[in-house]
Amino acid sequence: MTAARLPSAGFSITVRLALSADPGAAGRLATVVGQAGAIVTALDVVASDNKRMTVDLTCDTSDAAHAEQVTNILEAMPDFDVKKVSDRTFLVHLGGKIEVTPKVPLRNRDDLSMAYTPGVARVCMAIAENPDDARRLTIKRNTVAVVTDGSAVLGLGNIGPAAAMPVMEGKAALFKKFGDVDAWPVCLDTQDTDEIVNIVAALAPTYGGINLEDIAAPRCFEIEARLRERLDIPVFHDDQHGTAIVVLAALTNALRVVGKEFADVRATIVGCGAAGTAIMRLLEKAGIGDIIPVDRDGALHSGMETDNETWKWLGTHFNKDDYSGDLSGAVEGSDVFIGVSAPNILKGSDVAKMAKDPIVFALANPDPEISPTEAARYAAIVATGRSDQPNQINNVLAFPGVFRGLLDAQARDWNDDAALAAAKAIADCVGAEKVNATYIVPSVFDPNVAPAVAAAVKQVMR
Repeated sequence: MTAARLPSAGFSITVRLALSADPGAAGRLATVVGQAGAIVTALDVVASDNKRMTVDLTCDTSDAAHAEQVTNILEAMPDFDVKKVSDRTFLVHLGGKIEVTPKVPLRNRDDLSMAYTPGVARVCMAIAENPDDARRLTIKRNTVAVVTDGSAVLGLGNIGPAAAMPVMEGKAALFKKFGDVDAWPVCLDTQDTDEIVNIVAALAPTYGGINLEDIAAPRCFEIEARLRERLDIPVFHDDQHGTAIVVLAALTNALRVVGKEFADVRATIVGCGAAGTAIMRLLEKAGIGDIIPVDRDGALHSGMETDNETWKWLGTHFNKDDYSGDLSGAVEGSDVFIGVSAPNILKGSDVAKMAKDPIVFALANPDPEISPTEAARYAAIVATGRSDQPNQINNVLAFPGVFRGLLDAQARDWNDDAALAAAKAIADCVGAEKVNATYIVPSVFDPNVAPAVAAAVKQVMR
């Protein structure tokens, strides 16, 4: 059975409507909205007289259809007069979410002469004589390109570069907010691997790092590998490495809570694309006992027939007992389930068959592989990718601090040791005295996380 979505701010609406000025009108309005399944978050009076008042009602709904349903119910009420309905998420995106602002004053001729011509020519020549000075004298010192081809955007699929822009803008805003890194969307109108590699390589002189984003597997693996070979700046695919870092951090603390060691546990990981593959690789580096990789057709194993080279490698490199069945059989006896796949594919009865004190990370968004409520009936620890649930596994815990550390170290590459250090820093931000079943990762708004990650990465990469 498909679990109903919970109301969230992502589908928040503000309805301006007129209603009678009697004392019970506002209460009736809130009751109607609540009965419709929405959550009232604000009710503001914007105008009134002796007989009528105009209010802005803000409420969270579960999706676009639910928002329309709530609006229709309000419009049908005889004592409410709906004037306007605003989708708050679309309002946030009007005109984009980021901008460029000068860091130096441009007040007079002297300022202009130093920031631009003629003074700028001296700086240009200094860089021409010593190209490494670009890291010191230009935005390269603190700038990252957020590169996508729009082929695997969130859970939306291949929607193209223009439609990917709001996500990349949001990523850039998060870079600035949490890491003080200046990032800029680079949305490419091509999905040809050679073209992407050549374009990004040609753009690289402007940037101190490349953050690949929402590029479909398996092309993303080749693109990253080739760019790392060609460029002298770090290339980091956040869907792979950012996800893997935060999962490792969360699992580190989860195992502390249930009293298990990495070497003694078996994980079933469903979803063998970019994120799943990177998670498996990093958990292996951390010393996990065994992993059963699972995708659409069941467990990956050494005897499977496939043209997917990544799947072949996973099937032979992991799954020690060569299990070849379905997901339900794979999770039986496993200590850990990690899902980066599709909604509602795991049942409570499956979790009940896992090892003692099972750990469930159901990370599909917005709808996880299993309802958190259902999973919690059997699991010792449950984590999701949702902000409205405990233990949110969110890449924003990793990438701002990772790039802050890489830029500060003037790093020319990225490696697994830095990933392990970043994961440890995130896990340690919770602290042994605070960690518990509902607090295995810090809040994305914890101001200590990005500096801790940056320091750990810088230490490894300097």
